[in-house]
Amino acid sequence: MTDELKHIWTSKEPDSLPDFIIGGAMKSGTTSLHAILNSHPDIAIAHDELGFFDIDNILQHPDFNFYDKTTNQWLSQSMEEHPELLWNWYHTQFNGLQNKSRLVGEDSTTYLCSETAAKRIALQKKPIKLLFILRQPTKRAISNYLHLVKSGRAIYSLEDTLRFNPNSIIRRSLYKEQLEAYYKYIPFERIKVVLFEDLIQNKEACLKEVCDFLEVDFKKFEPSVFNTHSNITKIPKNINLQLFRNRLLRKSGNYRYSNFLPLQPGFQHKLPLRYRLIDKIHKKINPKKSAYTYKAAPATEALLNAFFKIEFQGFDDLVKKEVYSKWFKNI
Repeated sequence: MTDELKHIWTSKEPDSLPDFIIGGAMKSGTTSLHAILNSHPDIAIAHDELGFFDIDNILQHPDFNFYDKTTNQWLSQSMEEHPELLWNWYHTQFNGLQNKSRLVGEDSTTYLCSETAAKRIALQKKPIKLLFILRQPTKRAISNYLHLVKSGRAIYSLEDTLRFNPNSIIRRSLYKEQLEAYYKYIPFERIKVVLFEDLIQNKEACLKEVCDFLEVDFKKFEPSVFNTHSNITKIPKNINLQLFRNRLLRKSGNYRYSNFLPLQPGFQHKLPLRYRLIDKIHKKINPKKSAYTYKAAPATEALLNAFFKIEFQGFDDLVKKEVYSKWFKNI
């Protein structure tokens, strides 16, 4: 990174930055952790996932770039062209939170697999702490696939996705190489690894560790918080019908972000009427409900487990925590 880029990616208002970031992994309980921590009287977390520190990275955020067919121009999130606007947008996401709580946070599930984000967070004059909640990689990859299905991005079955576009669901499970990048730029003591399985099996003990890391009083939690489980996955009744819908609407683009991102003056990427009608009809005949379950083929799970078992060798030494035996016991 050049000195000029380091300069524009360093906040001039470090006191306006968050004290901690929940940086992923995607589909590993980050929403639940967000909800639990946000209920603590000494903590306030920005409402949306911001993705700020890699906002201009097309590999991490292809949906953050818009192509306007009327002008044949791209609208992208460029810090080099609009540093003041982007920094102002980021800082304002925490407006008022500092006055309410001792600690302020954000969560962005793309950060873990973004070395770009690691470099930029490390530049800040404020020692931001990082929380990474990790899930057994095969289970996370399958959950990631279901997320892509219901959000309209997946157009193939799980097996065909692994054949034609494996990167779309496997990449975010490669925690070992991702954490190596963070440990390269950020001190080990500012990074806390939490296991999804620990959060589910012994929520109180897990949250006690998180509170110790953030230096807040665990005893201030209301007892009801330990029943929190946010973002329960709702699966379409018929996966194949959902995939058919996704193929029909795959040209609809990334309209869902057009009103969220900072660099979009006067730009509206609205879903065309015919697509809205197709989507509305589909929701009627193929609703998403938490009662429906999805079970991957045993052979597919075995394939993924065999792959990840090799990729995660030495992981315990990296994070100084027992993980490997928990994830790959009897596999």
